[in-house]
Amino acid sequence: MTLVFSGICSHGPGITGRADLADPALRDPFYAAYRAMGDAIRATGAEALIVIAAEHFANFFMNNMPAYAIGMADHYDGPIEDPEWLRIPRQRVRGDADLSRRLIAEVQQTVDVAYAEEWKFDHGIMVPLHFLDPNNELTIIPANINCQGPPLTPLHRSFAFGRALRRAADAVPQRIAIVGTGGISHWPCTPDSGRINEAWDRDFLDRWASGDEARLTAYSDAETYADAGQGGYEIRTFIAAAAAAGGKGKVDFYQPIPIFSTGCVVGWSEIA
Repeated sequence: MTLVFSGICSHGPGITGRADLADPALRDPFYAAYRAMGDAIRATGAEALIVIAAEHFANFFMNNMPAYAIGMADHYDGPIEDPEWLRIPRQRVRGDADLSRRLIAEVQQTVDVAYAEEWKFDHGIMVPLHFLDPNNELTIIPANINCQGPPLTPLHRSFAFGRALRRAADAVPQRIAIVGTGGISHWPCTPDSGRINEAWDRDFLDRWASGDEARLTAYSDAETYADAGQGGYEIRTFIAAAAAAGGKGKVDFYQPIPIFSTGCVVGWSEIA
């Protein structure tokens, strides 16, 4: 078994870009939990990190929107956003095209997945890497689930994608970590930006911690949109990470931080 870690974390451009505007009593424990996850990943001896994210029309648009995609390159550049705005310097992130190819081939046994030999990282990946791999030590394998343009992949298929990633990770000799990153409830780029539904977030995280497929996939997109905003569609990345782990989850940190425009969470799951 070569999957050695599975976790979840929030992303959002405000997490780094508006750090100075956040309440330190909320911001500092969030940052500490984020960095502790990076330490935990390194402690496993992980050689590669699969980041399951939802990119934001930086690479895929409505003329070609894959339900699932995995990067297959030896390097990636990011952030695509203005580094001064995001407060993350532009950099080159190490990939591994051969490892990606082997992972993709195994995932394709049960889940149709696109691949990309070119991929510009936006804040959805660069914010997590800023905390989890600040020294660019890990090989990064980006994986994208379409959480932007309906029709969206059903939640049970996101669970199946996570299971396929687990099988692929277990089929290679490298020690693999997986992190699912998204927002929980949030309403980006709308008049409701900054709104957070804490009760909904906590209920979802309880379901995530259970690892129970039926509970995790019981939402309809209409319910999610009403209660968690269009940003809530990104729970797909958390569901995939839970499926890959197969065990119970533990939330290390959760708080709504309105200046970051999302519920902020860091958690990890037992590898079963």
